Amino acid sequence: MPDSNVAPPNPAALGLVGFGLTTILLSLINAGILPKGGEGVVIPLALAYGGLIQIIAGLFEFQVKNTFGMTAFLSYGAFWWWFALLLLFAGNKLIDISAAGPTIGVALMLWGVLTLYLWISTFKLPRILFAVFLTLWVTFFLLGLGAALGMPMLGKLGGYLGLVCGTLAMYGSFAIVTNTTFGREVLPIGATPILG
Repeated sequence: MPDSNVAPPNPAALGLVGFGLTTILLSLINAGILPKGGEGVVIPLALAYGGLIQIIAGLFEFQVKNTFGMTAFLSYGAFWWWFALLLLFAGNKLIDISAAGPTIGVALMLWGVLTLYLWISTFKLPRILFAVFLTLWVTFFLLGLGAALGMPMLGKLGGYLGLVCGTLAMYGSFAIVTNTTFGREVLPIGATPILG
């Protein structure tokens, strides 16, 4: 029987962990800690957990009328599907990206632009979201510039910053689940926004 003292479910807990866990695994590859060949392991995780779970969270955010959560989770769920499908289609020669040049890098930078505009809204949200989106837009720009300019060191830096971003997202999920379950703040999320 459900406990009536427990707060209603917060879809952000699910969306953040789906994003964070998938981001950590890919960032370990981008940073060079895991081998590049490990991207094949990321594909199903990106489709199922990074993608589908965030899309589900985004739909629940729509139900609770949270424009920010809806836009973020649906967008990054779609990002993970784009990433996985790009690898699958290119790897199976369904599309040819051999002459794409800097296009993938530019696409990553466009994701950075989206993340930058979402980051502005986090000035009015819990500080954990401010930190996640700050590290994420910088990560996208590092990865994008590294790919577009052929500078692997920027991509590696993006991988390390992606590890920070993914860890912050997982912590945010952990804190939301824990605080909701205990009915009080056990783990801080910086509930006081930067702009009050």
